[in-house]
Amino acid sequence: MRNIIFICGLLLHMLAAPGVNASSPAAAATDDVAGKNAVFDYDQALAFSQAALGNQLGSYQFTDVDGKVLQLDQLRGKPLVLSMVFTSCYQICPMTTRHLSKVVQKARKALGDDSFNIAVVGFDTAVDTPDAMRFFAAKQGVSDKGWSLLSTDQSTITALSEELGFQYYASSNGFDHLIQATVIDAEGKVYRQVYGQVFDTPLLVDPLIELVLGRSPPEQPLLANLVDKIKLFCTTYDPVRDGYYFDYSLFLGMLIGATIILFTGTIVFRGWHRH
Repeated sequence: MRNIIFICGLLLHMLAAPGVNASSPAAAATDDVAGKNAVFDYDQALAFSQAALGNQLGSYQFTDVDGKVLQLDQLRGKPLVLSMVFTSCYQICPMTTRHLSKVVQKARKALGDDSFNIAVVGFDTAVDTPDAMRFFAAKQGVSDKGWSLLSTDQSTITALSEELGFQYYASSNGFDHLIQATVIDAEGKVYRQVYGQVFDTPLLVDPLIELVLGRSPPEQPLLANLVDKIKLFCTTYDPVRDGYYFDYSLFLGMLIGATIILFTGTIVFRGWHRH
């Protein structure tokens, strides 16, 4: 009799065990956001995330750590890096945020402190209050780095997650979800997805360089536009230092090449004018 009870208990335990652990390196996603009781499928979650590229984000309302209302539109006009977390996560979200902070610092060194915005949104609306987001920011060392740590209601999270291509569902460990940081352009469209707890620096910085230096606003002066184009061409990633620098040799090469072309053109024009 005891053996039968033990076997039944073991079977029940196996049936109740979650399919994917939230602390796994490739965190999971399902359709639970849409109210469906689906089984994790990484390929489906990744496809859903990639399908969000080009989506125009709506105008959503959040509350920051100081209790002030912030509209998503207030973060437009510059590229935006947006990360979805839940503050009760004890391993993955903290690790992801700390690594994101390191890469953001490298991007700011290459592009300037005010060249883009960064926001972290708590999607566990029952727990991720402004106080919880403030504590999370302090614990991960980003409270003084100009980040927007935001809380909101469930309807906003549901709509925003759909537009971002971000899926999550409740599990015994909190939530299982695809780990992604989303790069959004100055007009509020999803431009690039970056995946993983720890990712290579260029995966995030390169699209920011493209957006900041490669797409100048129409009202920008011609000279400033030209300078940005030169920066875009000459800003180079050094894998040894894991950082970006301005490669003056490329700039000098361009300058020498332009000088040679101008000199040659002048000689040809003078010869043509004499004859």
